[in-house]
Amino acid sequence: MKSRSDDPVVALVAAAGSGSRLGGEVPKALRPLAGVPLVAHSLARLAAGGVERAVVVVADGLQPDFERALSDAPIPWQLVIGGSERQHSVRRGLDLIGRSGPAEIVLVHDAARPMVPPSVVAAVIAAVRAGHVAVVPALPVVDSIRRVDSRGTADGSIVSEVVDRAPLRAVQTPQGFAYATLVAAHDHVARLGLEVTDDAACCEAIGESVHLVPGSRLAMKVTEPTDMVVAEALLAAFGEQVRRS
Repeated sequence: MKSRSDDPVVALVAAAGSGSRLGGEVPKALRPLAGVPLVAHSLARLAAGGVERAVVVVADGLQPDFERALSDAPIPWQLVIGGSERQHSVRRGLDLIGRSGPAEIVLVHDAARPMVPPSVVAAVIAAVRAGHVAVVPALPVVDSIRRVDSRGTADGSIVSEVVDRAPLRAVQTPQGFAYATLVAAHDHVARLGLEVTDDAACCEAIGESVHLVPGSRLAMKVTEPTDMVVAEALLAAFGEQVRRS
């Protein structure tokens, strides 16, 4: 029997979003960070963490732009056109992965997290190889959290209450899965018309538990213009550490 340590690892990189909150004339995944597109940063980090090939989900019409952005990627990659919703895009990516060669472990990653340390990628892969079919990197929530009562009051005031943040975790990517489990999970939620927040939630919908591994503050998601400023500063300060971790 083949060792789990030999299981092929493929990344599905979500890069089809427009990034309207970030602004600019190009899609978010193609925005340069220190002169390199976010999606290229992401593939480099995934490869350094143990990913062997990638499928990148992009918006229709942008294939030439992504081909240029990934021309120096350290691992083989393929492009697939995304769907109308993220769930549809992931399913299309999974279909292509299945048709393109052996795939036992799949990591789903947001291209907008360009600085995920390779050590986090490796930890996710190791947890899947250890037998966990759904693995998520996560961090403790550090901000104070308040729950808002949407009903408000008669005079229109906002009513809120403090939420205990101790048991809360903020999830990141890449999220790692046994390929067959993630395909079955996406088929299930599509068949029932369920809306889920991420791929781990798909697996929970079929009764699978989600295993957490430590994430990293460096694996921040670039969403708004201020995030690009922070990312540039972090890359300048910790770039070598990220590349080697």
